[in-house]
Formats: sequence, structure tokens, C-alpha cells
Amino acid sequence: MTTPRYACAGTFPATRMRRLRREDWSRRLTAENTLTVNDLIWPVFVIEGTRKTEPVKSMPGVDRLSIDLLVDAVREARDLGIPAIALFPVVEPALKTPDARESANPDNLVCRAVRAVKESVPDIGIFCDVALDPFNSDGHDGIVRNGEILNDETLEALCQQAVNQARAGCDVNAPSDMMDGRIRAIRTALDDAGYQHVQLCSYAAKYASAFYGPFRDALGTGGVLKGDKKTYQMNPANSLEAIHEVMMDVMEDVDSVMVKPGMPYLDVIRQVKDAFGRPTFAYQVSGEYAMMKAAVQNGWLDNDKVILESLMAFKRAGTDGILTYTAVEAARLLRQMGGHF
Repeated sequence: MTTPRYACAGTFPATRMRRLRREDWSRRLTAENTLTVNDLIWPVFVIEGTRKTEPVKSMPGVDRLSIDLLVDAVREARDLGIPAIALFPVVEPALKTPDARESANPDNLVCRAVRAVKESVPDIGIFCDVALDPFNSDGHDGIVRNGEILNDETLEALCQQAVNQARAGCDVNAPSDMMDGRIRAIRTALDDAGYQHVQLCSYAAKYASAFYGPFRDALGTGGVLKGDKKTYQMNPANSLEAIHEVMMDVMEDVDSVMVKPGMPYLDVIRQVKDAFGRPTFAYQVSGEYAMMKAAVQNGWLDNDKVILESLMAFKRAGTDGILTYTAVEAARLLRQMGGHF
């Protein structure tokens, strides 16, 4: 007979669960998970211009930054111990085309930002988004023809984009497009171009979520998006499909995987980590951030406490790293607390 996993549970009053919680030293000693600055990846928005800052109205405390100010901000993040940033460009409308050709321009905004950061802050990792939506006049992650998002034609453009970013100096290509077969295609393109060292972190389970609204405001893609993304991003009702998606990316030699959004999909994160044991990241997306900050501004939540508690939820679910707009705030808080929570 198999012994139930929890057969050792005791009974009150001989067993008192509060004994281990009574003193601070005991709570620290028996903590099952720990949050440190090493768990944080900071998403940042870059815009054209010099000494230019634009607040994102739907994301209180988040700014779009010109490259020179971005470098200063990244240097501060590095000094706080944050291991990596994730770059997202705000592309000028005149540069957006149906074929998203600006994504392959070696002097586009992303590439210039990567080069500037690497020159001034070489010891921080840079994730670059691989998807066409910032450059696509249709607002989609793939090439659109007659209302259909084309999978195989998009792969070629994604490969060009990924190699372009690698040439600029990015450390991690992060395909967020959800086209079928893109990991194998991009890995082959990077290797053929001599960038075997560049990592691939796939948005392996990316859901067609309502929580992305403020992000699209930040990039200026929400107003141009034609239709929705339900034919390539995942149905929020499904979790077994997420396992299938991750399995395919693992078979195509991905280095790490991501689940997006984060807190509404903690169950998926746990399943992915348990099933594959691969480095697993999650994205605390713009809508999650905006909800917390709106509640804080109304006096309904304690800013510092809710930031740390929400990030701990990701660690408890099994993540190895968290993309979060609160990364700098969290890093400062963790430093004040002696380095961990």
C-alpha cells in the first residue's frame, strides 16, 4: 500500500502549527522559498530622442525613456544587483509597415539601445523581444495577409529580427510571437550566423489575455491592432495545451521558457516547472502591475508589502526569474531587508 503524501500530519493539541511561526528567527529558518534580487528581470520601454521621458498613463511610475536616459536607468538597476533587463521599443508610426521591415534594420531603435547599454553597462543581461507587433502596421506579432496571420512567412522575418538583435549585442532572444516552429527556425538562424552563445527564452505559454492593455498603450500598438490575437495566443481556458507548447519548444532546443501573464496563471507555471524542470520565467504583466498600483494610489493596498508578496507567489509557483515593472522598487526593498524576503 502506498503511504499518502501527507499521512504524517499531526493533530491538535499535541501538534501546534503556530510554534514554528512564533519567532522571527524560526519563520526565517523554515521559509520554503526565498526572493532575492537575482530573481528579477526589469522590462523597460525605449523611445527616440535625447533626455526624453514619457510617462505611461496606464502604468503609474513607468516611463518610456530615450536611449541616453535608459543607459542611466540600467546602470542604476545593475548597481542594485538586477541581473537583466528586457527591452521593448516604441517605434515611430511612420516606420511601421505590413511586412515589419524595420525589425531587420541594423540601426533600428532596439539595436541602437542594445549597443548603447552594452557599451556603458556591459555586465547586465539584455533580453530582446522577438515579435513583429512593434513594427507591424497591423499591430500583430506576425505578417498579415487578407486578415490571416501567416505562420511560415512570419518565421523568416523573425529569424532576420533575431539575428539582427544578436548582432547588436543582445544576450537573450525572447520570441513572444507564438508562431509554430519559431524556436527551431531561430536557433538554426542564430547558429548559422555564428551566434551560438545567444540564448533563446521562449514565451512558450503566452495567453490571449485581457491583462496586456497597458503594455499596448506603452508601445502604441493598441490603437493600430486589427482584430485580436486569439488565433496564435493561447485560450485562457487551457493548461494541458501549455504543456504541449512548452514540450515543443524544449524539443526545438530552447534554453528557457516563459509563462505570460503571471499571477492569473500560477497553476500553469507550477505544471510547467514540474513537467520539464527547465529554467522557467514568468511575466508579471502590465495589467497586473496597473491593478496593484491603482489600488495603492487609492490607499487600498500597501505598496511595498504587495510588491514583495506578489513576487513571492511566483517563486512559490516555481519560477527561476520574474519579469516585473517593480524590479527596481523590489531591489531597493530587498536591499533594505538584508538581501532577501
